[in-house]
Amino acid sequence: MVERLRTRILVVGTGIAGLHTAWRSAEAGDVLLLTKRSLFDSSTAYAQGGIAAALGAGDSPALHREDTLAAGAALCDAEAVQVLVEEGPARVKELQLAGARFDLTPSGDFKLGREAAHSRRRIVHAQGDQTGAEVARTLIARVRESARVTVLERARVLDLIVEDVDGEPTVVGARASLAGKATEIVADATVLATGGCGQVFRYTTNPLVATGDGFAIAHRAGARLSDMEFVQFHPTALDTPENPLSLVSEAVRGEGATLVNALGERFMPKRHRLAELAPRDVVAREIFREQQRHGKVWLDARAIGAKDGVRFAERFPGITALCRARGIDPQTDLIPVTPAAHYMMGGIVTDLCGRSSLPRLYAAGEVARTGVHGANRLASNSLLEGLVFAERVARDLEATPRLKSYPRRRATWEVPPLEDRGAAQVASDAIRSVMWEHAGIDRTARGLRAGLARLEDIEARLTPGMTEERNMLDTARLIAEAALLRRESRGGHFRSDFPKDRRKWQGKHIEW
Repeated sequence: MVERLRTRILVVGTGIAGLHTAWRSAEAGDVLLLTKRSLFDSSTAYAQGGIAAALGAGDSPALHREDTLAAGAALCDAEAVQVLVEEGPARVKELQLAGARFDLTPSGDFKLGREAAHSRRRIVHAQGDQTGAEVARTLIARVRESARVTVLERARVLDLIVEDVDGEPTVVGARASLAGKATEIVADATVLATGGCGQVFRYTTNPLVATGDGFAIAHRAGARLSDMEFVQFHPTALDTPENPLSLVSEAVRGEGATLVNALGERFMPKRHRLAELAPRDVVAREIFREQQRHGKVWLDARAIGAKDGVRFAERFPGITALCRARGIDPQTDLIPVTPAAHYMMGGIVTDLCGRSSLPRLYAAGEVARTGVHGANRLASNSLLEGLVFAERVARDLEATPRLKSYPRRRATWEVPPLEDRGAAQVASDAIRSVMWEHAGIDRTARGLRAGLARLEDIEARLTPGMTEERNMLDTARLIAEAALLRRESRGGHFRSDFPKDRRKWQGKHIEW
């Protein structure tokens, strides 16, 4: 017998967007919060760089807006960007009041850092480079304190339940696996906050849970998706044989670290006027080119602290610990770095309140395409987006009417068992290799077509129990197909057979 649960609001995912939505929307009724692993398994907990907001003297939402639009390469939604920069400062202050221990100056103001493509110092940090972990800790504490929020860990959503409501396809909940048991969750509103899809690439900074589930689930249900070709590759992940790769924050370059190739030459000043602080897509691409030409690339941070006496280990304690655990001392050694899949700019199309194209389905955080990032996300705008739009989702949920009746119960179904974990691992590894080789930093029509053909071969070998691998493959195909259609280079999408941006593509979105 299929178990059935009833809740006012279903939130899927426990990064900054899911946690904030669950906490704030509890005012509208009972919330069921699902996560694939534990509450701490999210990209938010990994985030080092911080939260961008116009909080400092000499800064303003208008300046933050200009920087965001410039990074977005003429594909941002200007109205969404305005919401982001105008409401961002208040959301950060509210998070501080909720218990987040951000780094402060002796006078009690936010201690602000600077990152690539920002015209001002506006990055709020916690414990130097542990911002995401502090944000997660704060929001998890708020969620656990709420009597109206029920958390279910190790719970996997398999598909959305779509029913005809007043003549319109409407999301009325989800089918899930709760400890392997088939469960239907009926909800007045469903919020996907499932994060990104870095794990569809061989090299990524994203945690193991970031397999693109939300994109695939929403697509199968018929929700609109857009801009899936725009994947941001972070320039400086720690180049070690691990999955995921540890991130070496952009803030390190913001404090003066430089990039050198295998010949010991600094190369970024010749490639862009902002050198190491150029937009992420530029830096990632130039590192990739140096790797193709000369092999390894290193980050030289040995001069940090020479002027002000604040040593690297004091400024970046988390990165120092990561490096030293791998036999690298940033104070005396060069840090080996490589680009890695880091962030998805596209996703489920939403309005300014997080509503998707399907009634009663919302999306927030990285899985959503709000329009604030365009073709290339400005550094540290991701956590900010999660806060700002999760708050908007929560407020909108208060007005969501209750379902007039329960959806009809589906005929008995079971969670398909995963019969061969080894075969599933082979499939996921194959998807990741295909995407890195054919749909990664440098793309061509020939390579993308070859990648899509290989994805078809992998799909033919998937078994019903490989639900996560199915989501990976579906999301990978959306990325590759969109990349093939966009015959230009723009932001995070680079085609070496069309290496320039083209006027005909300016402002144009590829939708599914």
